Amino acid sequence: QVQLVESGGGLVQPGGSLRLSCVVSGSTLDYYAIGWFRQAPGKEREGVSCFTNSDGSTHYADSVKGRFTISTGNVENTVYLQMNSLKPEDTAVYYCAQSPWTFRFGAPWNASQYYNYWGQGTQVTVSS
Repeated sequence: QVQLVESGGGLVQPGGSLRLSCVVSGSTLDYYAIGWFRQAPGKEREGVSCFTNSDGSTHYADSVKGRFTISTGNVENTVYLQMNSLKPEDTAVYYCAQSPWTFRFGAPWNASQYYNYWGQGTQVTVSS
């Protein structure tokens, strides 16, 4: 019932920037969390960032802290991931996902098991 669609991926030089978008449709929840995950070849899926619309709280993986920013868009059902100072190790397929939890009580936002719906992913490649 819930559909998430990512966009904005592409090829960028090291040090460059990209902004990913996640559009959510079909959700009946008033409050939820949108997480960004990524998976590189040969690696486990990694939680990158999370936004909770109940209070606007955000979370970031240590590997992207200070470089990536998650935010809500002008359209209420859109969440962005602004990625700056990109590194080759950021290369991965990036997924957005929805969780019914708001992660206000210490729940692990970066655990994929707490997310019920997933997008198809968008490829981000950082290469010179």
